[in-house]
Amino acid sequence: MPPSRLAARLRLVATAVLFSTGGAAIKGTALTAWQVSCFRSGVAAIALWLLVPAARRRWNARMLLVAVAFAATLLLFVAANKLTTAANAIFLQATAPLGVLLAGPLLLRERATRQDVVFMAVVAAGMALFFVGADAPQRTAPDPARGNLLAAIAGIGYAGVVLGLRWVGRRTDTLGAAADAAATEVPGAASDDAITTVTAGNVLACLFALPMALPVVSVHAVDAGVIVYLGAVQIGLAYLLMSTAMPHVPALEASTILLVEPALNPLWAWLVHGERPAALSLAGGAVIILSAACKAWWDARREDGRDAATVRAARG
Repeated sequence: MPPSRLAARLRLVATAVLFSTGGAAIKGTALTAWQVSCFRSGVAAIALWLLVPAARRRWNARMLLVAVAFAATLLLFVAANKLTTAANAIFLQATAPLGVLLAGPLLLRERATRQDVVFMAVVAAGMALFFVGADAPQRTAPDPARGNLLAAIAGIGYAGVVLGLRWVGRRTDTLGAAADAAATEVPGAASDDAITTVTAGNVLACLFALPMALPVVSVHAVDAGVIVYLGAVQIGLAYLLMSTAMPHVPALEASTILLVEPALNPLWAWLVHGERPAALSLAGGAVIILSAACKAWWDARREDGRDAATVRAARG
């Protein structure tokens, strides 16, 4: 294996690990959801502007429209983490591929296959498990029902981001690969257009949340440290690693590696805060993650088959 390919894989693993710490970190500050959203996104926008050259490109109308959807998703994700378990928040947001496959034919004229329909049904079943029973409130998840609802809406918003990133530049991977990468905070973010849009989304989230985030009565050192970590490391450094790794790793492998994020997210929340998701929620999350991994494998296999057929036809 070439050293550059190995290094790229390791950078993607590091990206997934950094993304996975978001839920536990958000729960580790006494700041309100509005304050976390505002300051986290503000620091992230600055970090991306400094670390990633593509973040300094000028916005266009398409990027701005997608950035609005991304900003809404960021706000909803933080609010969900403050109300429900970190596992529920990330697993429900990971249902974004369901929205992608439902809306893709209408918005991007990309037809859903029979396998896509099966995938949608499986993800919907996994999502339903979160709402079958009532999670017991706990210190770090005081209102699971409302948090689950916000996380599910964040998943819808995130589907809009996935579709929007394809619409912005058409530089991301295939629909299947982009959808499967939606378990991470932003799929297909390797392209310059996507990095610019991510930065714009963080700026808009910061500005929108600012009126509700003020006044700040007091900020302890722990709160300040968490905000700097979330913005500069969990988002800024993670996207720097991702943007340099994605061009060297096949889409299937990249999307599979990035599934480490939703797998580790509940672990950090349990280790740091003693947070225990309900059994049905963990089962639903397992269904969503496994179905996404299988979907990525199937799409890659189908794409390889089409490529091979094209080559055979060209050879006559």
